Amino acid sequence: MSSGVRVHPQGLCESTDVGEGTRVWAFAHVLPGARVGRDCNICDCAFVEDGAVLGDRVTVKNGTLVFRGVTCEDEVFLGPNVLFTNDLRPRAAARVAPEDLVPTTVRRGASLGAGTVVVCGTEIGEYAFAGAGSVVTRDVAAYSFVAGNPAVHKGWVCRCGERLGDTLACPACGDQYVLDPTGTLLSPRSPA
Repeated sequence: MSSGVRVHPQGLCESTDVGEGTRVWAFAHVLPGARVGRDCNICDCAFVEDGAVLGDRVTVKNGTLVFRGVTCEDEVFLGPNVLFTNDLRPRAAARVAPEDLVPTTVRRGASLGAGTVVVCGTEIGEYAFAGAGSVVTRDVAAYSFVAGNPAVHKGWVCRCGERLGDTLACPACGDQYVLDPTGTLLSPRSPA
């Protein structure tokens, strides 16, 4: 563990693979074998299991559970009480080997609102946004705004987090997006 890691006196960080500038707050627990990048913020009562991977500048808010098999790329935001699963058929009597758990990936810049549940085996695209209380049961496209149980596509969001209207121009930063013929939102062109 880097000497630049700050762990609250009532936090527990057992991993030796934690990047400089990361903060682990009270009652948070990072298990040995978890990989945590630089400048992350792991808030009160969060749990990061062995085999979980957090990129740089990831925010893990209070009460969030990140289990083995979950990978969050750089600059992901996990709101309070986000819950990931890693086994599609859990049984107390049937122990699953780590290599048999179902992986989940949250791509760069994505945000999961408070209370989001992510069913394993899904990929959440770059800068996607899941509204509070969403239950993500299938892949989420890059820049997609999803909500509900199960979470469904409700529109598009900018890299800055602002909802995009019909013109696909961001009212906050001015970035202009385009849909390709397959319905995929393409990376923005900044205003001239």
